[in-house]
Amino acid sequence: MLRNQKQLKTSKELSAQGRTPGEPMELDLPNTREEKVVTVVINRVTKVVKGGKRFSFNALVVVGDNNGKVGVGLGKSNEVQGAIQKGTAGARKEMFQFPLVGTTIPHEIEGRFGAGKVWMKPAVNGTGLIAGGGVRAVLEAGGVKNILTKNLGTRNAFNTVYATMDALKNLKSKEEVMKIRGVVRSE
Repeated sequence: MLRNQKQLKTSKELSAQGRTPGEPMELDLPNTREEKVVTVVINRVTKVVKGGKRFSFNALVVVGDNNGKVGVGLGKSNEVQGAIQKGTAGARKEMFQFPLVGTTIPHEIEGRFGAGKVWMKPAVNGTGLIAGGGVRAVLEAGGVKNILTKNLGTRNAFNTVYATMDALKNLKSKEEVMKIRGVVRSE
């Protein structure tokens, strides 16, 4: 028998551990939540050195849980796969929660980063995800299904992704706005 993590234990091994074969076991499985990883852009960077040219890569990666949680990371490495792994790890560290109303955002908003400006507006069910490039990647990973967006200012993928993140960070739910204004909800 091969020894690996997915091997089923025999009744002798179970009884040696003090368990009867029919007894339910607790499995230590890793976190099995659904996570979407999207590589937005991969750039090759050339550095001229004494012996010639040295190539390295950077990757902009978006990670989301399809339920209002998203993060962006930039990874740099001498190999493409290493850059993507570093970007994914960075995106997981930077993940944050933003409010969703059904499958759209709670209100109209504009995000800015550098020369990038992204305008977003909530939409009714059936509209779909009207977005392009990096904006689409961030919103898909975050679980937004119906939204209208317009990319203003620049087409640079880095700036549009970070502008989208800025907009999502500044979203407020109805309850948060009521709390800020001091309105008590009476039913």
